[in-house]
Amino acid sequence: MSTPGSLGGYAKGPFSVDWEERYDMARLRRDRVAAAQRELAEAGADGLMVWKDENVRYLTSLRAQLIAGKTMALNGALLQSGEEPVLLCSGGEIDKARAGMDWIAEAHAIPIMEQAELVDGFVRSILRPILVERGLDSGRLGVDAASVSFIEALRAHLPEVEVIDGDTIMQRARLIKTDVEIAIIEEACAIGDAVTQRALDETRAGRRELEVAGDAMQTLFHLGGEMAHVITPFVASGEHMSPPHRLATDKLMRNHDLCFIDIGAMWNGYFADIGRTTVIGRPSRQQREIYTAVYEGLKAGIDKMRPGLTNADAAEAVVSKIAEFGLADHLFSLFIGHGIGVGANEPPYIGESMPGATVCEFEPNMVFAVEPLVWVPEVPGGGGVRIEDMVLVTEGEPRVLSRVEYEERLLL
Repeated sequence: MSTPGSLGGYAKGPFSVDWEERYDMARLRRDRVAAAQRELAEAGADGLMVWKDENVRYLTSLRAQLIAGKTMALNGALLQSGEEPVLLCSGGEIDKARAGMDWIAEAHAIPIMEQAELVDGFVRSILRPILVERGLDSGRLGVDAASVSFIEALRAHLPEVEVIDGDTIMQRARLIKTDVEIAIIEEACAIGDAVTQRALDETRAGRRELEVAGDAMQTLFHLGGEMAHVITPFVASGEHMSPPHRLATDKLMRNHDLCFIDIGAMWNGYFADIGRTTVIGRPSRQQREIYTAVYEGLKAGIDKMRPGLTNADAAEAVVSKIAEFGLADHLFSLFIGHGIGVGANEPPYIGESMPGATVCEFEPNMVFAVEPLVWVPEVPGGGGVRIEDMVLVTEGEPRVLSRVEYEERLLL
């Protein structure tokens, strides 16, 4: 018999029921803190302070109100080896946290971490006593992200604290998903599939990109999703995919337009990133050639996502297959795939061409979104195609978690 949260290969449903074990959230929280503490020790850090939304969620399970443009300024958390996380949250969250998050032993209200005077006051009057009490007022403190004013306040009020890279600690903790995390991602994919399907069903001549995005977002919230994978839902039609306009606009969809949908879903803090291209009316031969190249490239890349192979092997397979169609020079100037979990996009990346790109070996329970995009200019109805799938690395065959159908009319 499977254990709660074990790999079942399907989304069981988002509700809590008495007739089936589904998602063991208490174990999820324990496992995540333990993973972060292991990496904290491995890095030789004495403590870890996080501000990025995904890292605060990972350590504390705080689902907070998000204010546009204030990422990393609203909520934080402190972790020390062998201790439960300390939540540092907006005054708007503190009452909810104390009343409803009984796994949080200690929580403190903080200001928006933006105005220099307030940041200084926080470090002097709130953070410093917390660190002194825990013996962390000297030593190595990992920080995942911070403003200059925060770093300056640390130097002024905690001069014996050495700030080190804390984001890499968290990336390593989040890299290999547990069985509970994978089960939650499965559910996020089920919602993401439904969101994508709604958008595809509503795509037709005479509708605006924004209308389709709105329909899809209604489905997202109706099914209990927390937010889209992309804050600006990506619905691009016709020439808006050549080059890609990565948002929805007031453009009218027209006959012969290729239309790309990339909205996705978050459920219980975990993202699904799913994308499909469709066509309004009858596609041209050139549009079908582009779509088929992307489809074949996607499948070739996924086939290489196995233990013993690397992200470079997967990227090479995608590019080589697309090159067979003479379209390698038309690949989008962005990575081909990315890790995903509580982070919408997280390392490692597949096909990253920027300086500093790393090669890593695939390991079981890594999860990726793979999304090759090819665009060709001056194609009537647009010549841009992306197809995106969620992929779980296993001990053997990679498993595709997304299930939205591909567009048969566009395949040669």
